[in-house]
Amino acid sequence: MNSELMNLTILLPYQVFAEKKGVSRIVAESHEGLFGLLPHRLDCVAALQPGILTYETESEDEVYVAVDEGVLIKTGQDVLVSAHDAIFGTDLSQLHETVEKEFLTLDENEQKIRSVMEKLETGLIRRLSEFRNV
Repeated sequence: MNSELMNLTILLPYQVFAEKKGVSRIVAESHEGLFGLLPHRLDCVAALQPGILTYETESEDEVYVAVDEGVLIKTGQDVLVSAHDAIFGTDLSQLHETVEKEFLTLDENEQKIRSVMEKLETGLIRRLSEFRNV
């Protein structure tokens, strides 16, 4: 296996959803839009919004995962995605429907909870970036 490739771990609140080694690229969706990660990209942290995360490994072509809100952290060759929920799929249109139906349709209480969580995540990201600049 090429040491220049990334290791991707997707965590859910109740389990490790996926652990993939040999990942050559990742595309995810933040509140600012789509962004890509390659193995030599600088370390970063991003708040994810519900959408489709795509990754490619040496042994698999593109793999699609519908992910709910969460955080992506890249440190060195390791990429950690922590999300509220995730679903593997092969049909992009079906995954987009799942994202809209399951992840974007929230009741009022869940919207309030997510708003608080987003503020906490944003605060954490801000503090981590301040800590890095010290």
